[in-house]
Amino acid sequence: MNLQFLGAAHTVTGSCYLLETNDHKVLIDCGMFQGGRTLRDLNYNDFRFVPADIDCVLLTHAHVDHCGLIPKLCKQGFKGSIYATKATCDLVNIMLPDSAHIQEADAQITNRKGQRMGKTPIAPLYTIDDAMASLKQFVPINYDEEIEPVSGIKAIYRDAGHILGSSIIELYVTENGEETKLVFTGDLGQPNQPIIKDPTYIKDADYLIIESTYGDRKHEVYDKETALAEIVNDTMDRGGNLIIPSFAVGRTQTMLYYLFKLWKAGRIDDTSIVVDSPLAVEATRIFAKNIHYFDEEAIDYLKKHGKLPEMPQLRMCESAEESKALNSDIGSKIILSASGMADAGRVLHHLKHNLWRPESTILFVGYQAEGSLGRRLLDGAKQVKVMGEEISVKARIVNMDGFSAHADYMQIEEWLQHLTMNNAQQVFVVHGEATAAKAIKEMVLDEFGWNAYIPYYADRAIMTKTTCEIKEANIPQVAVQKDMEDFFMDIDSSYRQFRRRIINMVVKNPELMPAAIRTTEKGWRYVKRLFKDFGIS
Repeated sequence: MNLQFLGAAHTVTGSCYLLETNDHKVLIDCGMFQGGRTLRDLNYNDFRFVPADIDCVLLTHAHVDHCGLIPKLCKQGFKGSIYATKATCDLVNIMLPDSAHIQEADAQITNRKGQRMGKTPIAPLYTIDDAMASLKQFVPINYDEEIEPVSGIKAIYRDAGHILGSSIIELYVTENGEETKLVFTGDLGQPNQPIIKDPTYIKDADYLIIESTYGDRKHEVYDKETALAEIVNDTMDRGGNLIIPSFAVGRTQTMLYYLFKLWKAGRIDDTSIVVDSPLAVEATRIFAKNIHYFDEEAIDYLKKHGKLPEMPQLRMCESAEESKALNSDIGSKIILSASGMADAGRVLHHLKHNLWRPESTILFVGYQAEGSLGRRLLDGAKQVKVMGEEISVKARIVNMDGFSAHADYMQIEEWLQHLTMNNAQQVFVVHGEATAAKAIKEMVLDEFGWNAYIPYYADRAIMTKTTCEIKEANIPQVAVQKDMEDFFMDIDSSYRQFRRRIINMVVKNPELMPAAIRTTEKGWRYVKRLFKDFGIS
């Protein structure tokens, strides 16, 4: 059999792996590439296989970077079943149509601009009709239930502790009279999250495909409830609004749980709480009806104190009109709105109306990517452009770390300590940027003595129970090269301007030249140290 890595290879997005045996082709995840233009453009490439030839899809969870290309797959001829936990099936019922709506809207905007330039109209990646049609192929299964999606392959889904319904998939493949066990972690969750159970420990495997999103970091541990209570009470005392940019699935429900507990304990007042994101509203309803998937602590608490999200001061804001009206309401409130990085969605309206208010607070509870509005605010920007308008930043900007749903370096290490690797003892490190994946690879090699490899896009592993041969694809990434060249051109332009200013300063003040040279040399040494992790010196 062989395993091909068609996504989440040297990147944290686009999860997709093709497993081929003598008789079958099985896809594990079929995710959308998210992020910069180069990554997004990969979504429009042809699949590196014939969709009609795929026998089935095994889906780890409902995040779009793991399931977002399923409608495209089905549209192009895949007719088989898509196996996922029941909670994942509930979530994809809202996630995929929402993704399709975005595809249609983006295509409409692009075509409107392109029409004025005489460009040929483009079609969306897929439509809402395509998404709805793909949902008919989903087959819900239970955790810990053994299924046989195709002859010769058995699968068991274990709780990955990442989001509701997320799974680690144990695959038992029988080929040429021998059974080989592969384990796909999907996205491995951070232990001790509210609501979500801890990741299941896996006893053994011949091959392990493990994520590494936070493989080079350690989550901060502190009393999140107390920190949140202080932020809420401080903002309400000042008469402002608390705006929380929050991812619709997972993070919004976590924040509601914390607010529910604080309110029940009398640590915050009956402050109006608003969930302003149609997707988050639907996801919250799915969480509420799937309480049996919660961890014991959350179940016990909710049995004693009431269901989530039953708070009289909570409003679920669904229509655009309701959303707009929030910014003319009198009184302070807490608004949870997507997107979590403040780069799109309804939260932009709330930022536009609150960033300039010194009495308001903007609270970030998730990772803010480089270049996002959220990152610029956390980096201390004094003025930002929101929806085409320049806004002065006077509100309090706060970041609460440690809410990630991904396991960090120490937590991945602890999870691995429960695993015995048999026979081939081969680990593939995926779903991580270069430094994060490298950190996990080195840990696997140094601490456990197992074979470890970080695959590139389209690399292939030829496997038996005891042997593994890596076939590198060596696909030229021309677009990546161009993007890097464009990036360095921008850096070079800024450097030339900065250099000119330094030279002018020294010409006017010759006595500053030694200090300027020493500072420049110090900066250059620091830059070179940064790139040692990439093997560049």
